[in-house]
Amino acid sequence: MSMVLTLILVVQMLSALAMIGLILIQHGKGADMGAAFGSGGSGSLFGATGGANFLSRTTAVLAAVFFVCTLLLAYFSNARPASSGSVLEGAVVTMPVAPVAPADTSTAAQIPGNAPAAKTDNTVPPVPGK
Repeated sequence: MSMVLTLILVVQMLSALAMIGLILIQHGKGADMGAAFGSGGSGSLFGATGGANFLSRTTAVLAAVFFVCTLLLAYFSNARPASSGSVLEGAVVTMPVAPVAPADTSTAAQIPGNAPAAKTDNTVPPVPGK
């Protein structure tokens, strides 16, 4: 099964890269100024009134191959048995719990970044020598 998935993935990647290359080398409709005056049909495979040229047909075929590979990969990823799940499904992490200090109920202590104010002595010390 792994070999089939690898083969489908390789075909999908190659079709995606080929599609990118084909799309980049194609000219858009009206890309040339001459296309507005009637000379734009010279690049098509079947003449000025024909269907699509070779590059756009090849792009359509590669897009179909890409979508089929994507659907097959999605089907095979959901068709796995339940025992072969994720590696993280069986992992159990336990963290030690630290003891919690009693909570201070004052409003200033509940604001993050505020430390409780230290008790200060408001009396003026005596001046030496007097």
